[in-house]
Amino acid sequence: MSTQPDRSDPRDGAFLRATRGEPVDHTPVWYMRQAGRSLPEYLRVREGTAMLEACMDPDLVTEITLQPVRRYGVDAAIFFSDIVLPLKAVGVDLDIVPGVGPVVAHPVRTLDDVAAIPDLTSEHVPFTTVAITSLVAELGSTPLIGFAGAPFTVASYLVEGGPSKDHALTKAMMFGAPEIWDALLRKIAGISAAYLRVQVGAGASAVQLFDSWAGALTPGDYRRSVLPHSAAVLGALGDLGVPRIHFGVGTGSLLGLMGEAGADVVGVDWRTPLSSAIPLVGDRAVQGNLDPALVFAPTEVMTARAAEIIDAGRAAKGHVFNLGHGVLPSTDPDQLKRLTEFVQGYGA
Repeated sequence: MSTQPDRSDPRDGAFLRATRGEPVDHTPVWYMRQAGRSLPEYLRVREGTAMLEACMDPDLVTEITLQPVRRYGVDAAIFFSDIVLPLKAVGVDLDIVPGVGPVVAHPVRTLDDVAAIPDLTSEHVPFTTVAITSLVAELGSTPLIGFAGAPFTVASYLVEGGPSKDHALTKAMMFGAPEIWDALLRKIAGISAAYLRVQVGAGASAVQLFDSWAGALTPGDYRRSVLPHSAAVLGALGDLGVPRIHFGVGTGSLLGLMGEAGADVVGVDWRTPLSSAIPLVGDRAVQGNLDPALVFAPTEVMTARAAEIIDAGRAAKGHVFNLGHGVLPSTDPDQLKRLTEFVQGYGA
């Protein structure tokens, strides 16, 4: 009887094997924001369609999610959506303003504001179920990663009313109104967990929890005021048996805590070398972490740095190659294709 993995089953592909710490025949690779603004085919299909409108159109979601898989041959697809989509779906008055980001009409200030946000059920996001069902059929052996925003980052948008560089209002609530803060993060954790369960139920093979702004916190504040809520999201998925990736930006001092929250894989941004990150995350796989700007360097410079990262990643329980944050809008897709081929062939 053959002991070779079944390549038609996503569970036996390099990506999911690496997340579980199992042997792989090559380092798997996918990119955050791989389905997005750097692809000319993406710009064509998105023309005239607002971001959140696109995220609620199953046909568009399917097409956009598939585009980088077709072009690059990456080892995993990432579901095309946005971290504020579940809020929009439950009725929060918000929009994504081009050039600005998510803007909330009525920022959260009180316990009544928190209570007014409905809990999410599958009935709020039928388009997600339709899109993922379609995607899984199209992707075949390529696994699909579902995702959601982590409680701190989503809370920051809700409290600030939009993107913020200093998160002053967010921290003011966290420090000065802990009962409102706790209620808000519990609410968001429930919404994020429910949204991820919908995605896995429809066929997603893994999930990633994005905490884009967690790097604004000290380890002590993260442990006290944020970690329990991120842990609630990841813990709510424990019975589903899918790998859980936890990623944040500027979180070098938080990597151990992010692993403690329940991650199977800890994403590492480009600021922290994998050699420094791996001892911090414990018996977990890592993901990352080429500086997205290195894709603009000469190919041989880019691939030399990628080789260093792959070599460093061998010390971890498992390693999924990725950029240290999202693909930049002006990235040359041909260069990203060259990077993908290099990673998949290096040491294979």
